[in-house]
Amino acid sequence: MDYEDSLERALSETPEVGDAVDRFQVPDPEVRPEGNVTIYENFEATYDRLNRDQGHLLKFLQSELGTSASIDDRGRARFTGDFRQSRVADAIDEYVESFVTCSECRSPDTRLVEERGATVLKCDACGALSAVPDL
Repeated sequence: MDYEDSLERALSETPEVGDAVDRFQVPDPEVRPEGNVTIYENFEATYDRLNRDQGHLLKFLQSELGTSASIDDRGRARFTGDFRQSRVADAIDEYVESFVTCSECRSPDTRLVEERGATVLKCDACGALSAVPDL
């Protein structure tokens, strides 16, 4: 079997993989007011889907929304103040852009790693290293 035959066979046996950006869906934030706080009901599902530490995402959202926050015993985020769903969704989009999506290939298959004392975004798809903002 020559190279062309081997290549053709390998390509025919390789499963079709959809565009990484198309298969990556972040759940819409489910938020509701409760007294003087806003409850982010599906916070756990969001950080799980993003494959990020809950504390990192919470710290970013606190900074973005300009408020204090905590995680309750049911895994929900509680923000001091009244925040609309669209405001929280915009903050999540900003987080995904800064801390999840690869700046080179746009893949969500990334992780935050320490490189020479700095946190960087490492892409598992293309291998790129990208700087991320400080929190």
